[in-house]
Amino acid sequence: MKPHISLQLELLLIWLLNALALVAVANFVPGIHVDGFGAALIAAFFLGLVNTLIRPLLLLLTLPVTLITLGLFIFVINGLLFWAVGSVLRGFVVDSFWHGVLGAVLYSIFSWALSAAAAQLMRPTNK
Repeated sequence: MKPHISLQLELLLIWLLNALALVAVANFVPGIHVDGFGAALIAAFFLGLVNTLIRPLLLLLTLPVTLITLGLFIFVINGLLFWAVGSVLRGFVVDSFWHGVLGAVLYSIFSWALSAAAAQLMRPTNK
């Protein structure tokens, strides 16, 4: 039997894992600063919001450039959005565009790894 996890609980877990990933990124990249786990929770929420609402529109508008660069322009978009969120929020600071690009890449990797690990831990065993 598959354990039933409500959608709200799943979203809360993903949010917490993304905040944890953001704290990890701040520890790896010297140009990214998070003032604590509370600030990381707020920043993770806004990063998720920006990636859900604004990123698809930017990807659509920059599709020709993205095709010409064979998809590498997506790194620019991700870095700009990461940098923009860091410029708006208190407690989450991204020093430059290049720190934003590196932070966005690491944030994606850490977030994916933590989510995959959580999915494995919540997977039912065959006993």
